[in-house]
Amino acid sequence: MKFEVTILGSSSATPVFNRNPSAQLLNCNEKYYLIDCGEGTQQQLTKYNLKASRIDYIFISHLHGDHYFGLIGLLSSLHLNGRIKPMQIFGPKHLLEILEIQFKYSDTVLRYPIEFFPIEADKSVQIFENSDLTVKTIILNHRIPTTGFIFQQKKRQRKLIKEKTDQVPMAYYTSLKKGIDVELPNGDILRSEDYTTEADAPRCYAYCSDTLFDERYFDTIKDCDTLYHEATFMHDLLERAKETHHTTALQAAEVAKITGAKKLLIGHFSSRYKTLQMLFEEAQSVFENTELAIEGRTFQL
Repeated sequence: MKFEVTILGSSSATPVFNRNPSAQLLNCNEKYYLIDCGEGTQQQLTKYNLKASRIDYIFISHLHGDHYFGLIGLLSSLHLNGRIKPMQIFGPKHLLEILEIQFKYSDTVLRYPIEFFPIEADKSVQIFENSDLTVKTIILNHRIPTTGFIFQQKKRQRKLIKEKTDQVPMAYYTSLKKGIDVELPNGDILRSEDYTTEADAPRCYAYCSDTLFDERYFDTIKDCDTLYHEATFMHDLLERAKETHHTTALQAAEVAKITGAKKLLIGHFSSRYKTLQMLFEEAQSVFENTELAIEGRTFQL
């Protein structure tokens, strides 16, 4: 099952050449989940040939503009392009008021319904579930209420061994994939373990938006396969990071190491850095399996 994330924006408060504010597109089993929506997100979707019309779920971490200023434009374009299916949006409760006042004073009545689900930033809870995954909040420590998100795949059914099941009636496939042995009319037994293999282990993606280095969220993200963590500054600007409630590249790597992540993606880079190699090297010095959240790159999770 496909489980991957494409980076649409990796800059912090202000965009710079070749780096847009925060946005990511998660593809889970060909369903699209948009994570944050900084300015220019819809243009990034077009640039990387990702269809905005396939997005049905949007998750906004907090109400600093570099994480949601692209949302009104995206929703408006979907309206103009004839969308009629609902859009589910998960975010801070005041986000709905912001959207409503934007549409009110532009005299816009969307062709499609918005189903809004307010998020509270005081307790980690599950906020979404479908047949593919669950989504849980991560309570972060920023200047305003802020959450990250954990996208956890559900355990899949066992996989059929094609060369063994070619002669097996399809009516038995469902039971075999569920791990149930099947008795044939002649009394023969088809053992599930003989005709199937274990499904891939379910994977987990943790998205840690703006935050101070704070041990209180470590348990929530423990043992995730891939951790995205903001790394706004180099560690020589630790005091600036503390002042602005952000994290350094070195601290992001420490979080990955402490929480047992298998892979670390760092992003939300300050516009002061024209190149990112030093941030990468700083994080990799602590956690080797680190990669930069470069725009346009798709990571298998």
